[in-house]
Amino acid sequence: MQDDLQQAVQFAVDHESLWDRHVDGAWGVHVNDPPPWNRLLGPVHDRGPVSGTIALDGRVLTAWGEPDRADLTFSVAKMYLALLAGVAHDRGLLPDVDEPVRVRVPGIGFDDEHNAAVTWAQLLQQTSEWQGTCFGLSEQADHYRAVNFAAPPDGKKGDRRPLQRPGTYWEYNDVRINQLSLALLYLFRQPLPEVFREAIMRPAGASENWQWVGYDHAWVEIDGRRMQSVPGGTHWGGGMSVSANDQLKVAQMLLNDGVVNGRRILSREWIARMRTPCAIAPFYGYLVWLNTDRKIFPSVPASSYFGVGAGSSFTWIEPERRMTVIVRWLNPVAADEFFGLVLNAVDATCIG
Repeated sequence: MQDDLQQAVQFAVDHESLWDRHVDGAWGVHVNDPPPWNRLLGPVHDRGPVSGTIALDGRVLTAWGEPDRADLTFSVAKMYLALLAGVAHDRGLLPDVDEPVRVRVPGIGFDDEHNAAVTWAQLLQQTSEWQGTCFGLSEQADHYRAVNFAAPPDGKKGDRRPLQRPGTYWEYNDVRINQLSLALLYLFRQPLPEVFREAIMRPAGASENWQWVGYDHAWVEIDGRRMQSVPGGTHWGGGMSVSANDQLKVAQMLLNDGVVNGRRILSREWIARMRTPCAIAPFYGYLVWLNTDRKIFPSVPASSYFGVGAGSSFTWIEPERRMTVIVRWLNPVAADEFFGLVLNAVDATCIG
């Protein structure tokens, strides 16, 4: 298997992201936005080489690049917001995901006639159609946004799109994700990185070598304490910097249905919800990409699901093979072939 795995790793190394390694070059998502949204609002840092790690049933088979380097992971952080929503659910702070957000967190942008109907589930599935600004960013910034795994939009990115009733239209929209993060902050009444550290990362066995930061101006006061709201990615800077090895610990927890070393971190029920296809977007669950009907990645099973970040970063969880894969700074056009090479290497070993 090692020869086959090495072939897969070499393929990844040979298909590095087209992004520059330094942030002062061709780097980032914001550069493709129309003004005034084409600028950074939070800190960023240079990236490392193609890196990753592959594990089978918790046993690391191989690692390459700089797997201990804390790198920006962009929208894989959306998956982490879904985990935090699960923590809130398990603690009784969020008992009903179909409840309107305004019921538990009024006064933060969900109270007008249109947004009053928005539910937690809709935010988690990206069907909320929430309208407004979050820390100065209008949700219009991601109207008509094109993403690799969904049907192409019928308009130009950043143009105002007629809004639909909440729950009836799917759109990958980072401003709405930031609004979800803000709502979770008010729900926990504690900085989300603190909750994530004590509820997920430390129990999963991750290191302390990670950080989740917000935009420079994204501060609120709750119960007399000044707190920073963190984004669900790095579209406009900030976000989660974390190593491949630490991401693998989180992925392994998900593979084990929320259990680490005999301790339950997250309920099996919540993880099942995360993996349930959205009715109007069956390729998407709760802030994770699903391989329903093998439409996203034809080379891997339909049971697979993913956290995907620009750049590109992938967290791949394959329950049928008991496999977890992290790969950072891979050219996204090569992702399906890379995953197929990894799967073939693992399958060859199992058959052997």
